[in-house]
Amino acid sequence: MKKTDRPEAQVQKRIRVGPAGWSYADWSGYVYPARRIKGFHEAAYLSEFFDTIEINTSFYQPLRPDHAALWVERVSANPGFLFTAKLWQKFTHDPSATPEDERAVRAGFDVLRQAEKLGAVLLQFPFSFHRTKETVGYLTAVLKRFADYPLVVELRHASWQTEETLAFLRELNAGFCNIDQPIIGRSLEPSASSTSPIGYVRLHGRRYDTWFSDNPATPAHERYNYLYSEEELDPWVARIRTVNQHTRSTFVVTNNHYQGKAVVNALQLISILKGGKVKVPEPLRQHYPELEKIASEMPAEPTLFSLGAPAAKKAKRSIS
Repeated sequence: MKKTDRPEAQVQKRIRVGPAGWSYADWSGYVYPARRIKGFHEAAYLSEFFDTIEINTSFYQPLRPDHAALWVERVSANPGFLFTAKLWQKFTHDPSATPEDERAVRAGFDVLRQAEKLGAVLLQFPFSFHRTKETVGYLTAVLKRFADYPLVVELRHASWQTEETLAFLRELNAGFCNIDQPIIGRSLEPSASSTSPIGYVRLHGRRYDTWFSDNPATPAHERYNYLYSEEELDPWVARIRTVNQHTRSTFVVTNNHYQGKAVVNALQLISILKGGKVKVPEPLRQHYPELEKIASEMPAEPTLFSLGAPAAKKAKRSIS
C-alpha cells in the first residue's frame, strides 16, 4: 500500500475542517497572538492549521474582487486549501435582488473560482423560510441563477427535512447542509445527508437560551458562545464520515466562534478524523486545556496544563 493510500491520507484529502470567518475582535490573544508581527494576516495564520475557512463577510455584502485576490495569495502556502463562501443575504433573506446585485456577487466569487480556491457557495436561509410551494419555487430560481457554482443549501426549519427536499436538491445538483443547532420547536435536526458531490456540515453550538433571543441586552456573540464536548462531537464524526462516503469533497465548518471555541472544536474534529495529533495555535492552548492531549508540538512556554500535577501545583504557588 502506498503511503498516499492510507485511510488517514484519504480523510485529509477529502474532508476539510475549519472555522466560519476569521475577523473577530475576541480572537485576539485567544486564536491570534496579542502582539502581531508586521504583515500578519488572519487567513494566512489559520491556513497553517486548516484546509478551509468559510467566508462570512460575503453574506453581508458582495465580496470585493481585490479582497478575494488578496486572500488567495494569503493562503497560497497551503496548496490543499479551499475557501467556502456564503451567498449575499439579499438572495436568501430578501427577494429584491437585481441583476446588478448578481454581477457584484459573481465578481468576487469568480476570483476565487479562477484561482481554483472556491470549494462551495453556501446559501443560508433563515428559520422563517418554511417549505411551501412558493419557497420551493423561489429556491429553485436562485439555484438555477447560480448553477455554475458548487452550491450548498442550509435550511433550518424542519418542514424541509423530507425525502422530497433531498430529491429536489439532487435534481438541481445542490448540496444539503447538515447542521447542529439548538432543537427548539420545528428546528431542523441533525442529519448525514448528501445530495451532490459536495458534502457540508455546519456546527452552530447549542445555546438554547440565546439562539432565538430578541433581548437587546444580550450580546450578539452569546448566540455562538458554546464549546462542544468530545461526547457531543462523537456523533458528528460518524455523520461526517457517512457524508464523506457519498461525496467527492466534504466541508465541516464550526460556527461557535466566540473566543475561539470554533477553532478548538475544529482542531478536535481533525484530530479524531485523522487519528492523530495536530498543530495547535499557541495562544489557544493557553486558554483551553482540552488541546494539550491533541497538540503535536510542545508549547513554546510550559503551561499549567502541560505541566505534571506536582509541577503545576508548585507553579501555582509561585504565581500566588
